[in-house]
Amino acid sequence: MGIYSTVMEAVTEATGLSPTEFFTILAMMVVVYKIVCGMFLGPEDFRQKPQKEPIQVGDITESELRAYDGSDPKKPLLIAIKGQIYDVSSSKVFYGRGGAYSMFTGRDASRALAMLSFKPEDLTGNLEGLSAEELSVLEDWECKFLDKYPIVGRVVQPSNTSQNGDGLHIHHNDTNGHQQQQTKDD
Repeated sequence: MGIYSTVMEAVTEATGLSPTEFFTILAMMVVVYKIVCGMFLGPEDFRQKPQKEPIQVGDITESELRAYDGSDPKKPLLIAIKGQIYDVSSSKVFYGRGGAYSMFTGRDASRALAMLSFKPEDLTGNLEGLSAEELSVLEDWECKFLDKYPIVGRVVQPSNTSQNGDGLHIHHNDTNGHQQQQTKDD
């Protein structure tokens, strides 16, 4: 009983209250704290909100990618780097309408990111003429995007279609860049 009596004496000496008064006030403070916190925060505020599953767009052309520039709030915000399309919707503050990097949204921004440029003419996937240093900067950007955003598709070249008398001929580039032809008869 030595510890109990020592603690009770210390409580009385430090607070000027009897141990019963002290622990009653302490219990009331805990109850008031719980009530006040319950008025502002509920248990659901502490639960992690589930992430929305990113929409897979698959293979699309650069002109189709422009539809994902933030002008339609129902569509995700997409940016392409080196042909890979990333869903950057989780960073609407930066990439949404009025954001610091909104000009990159709906585009292949490879050249602009490599050159650290905000010029509209640099918003392209064309990497020709970039220095080794600029390509290294682009690699850094690509790594950052890979770590932070999901890949939802890739940019492909548009198919060329032409009509001749015996059917529809569709010309497109395969994954190796070789042109192939399909014929569809009506």
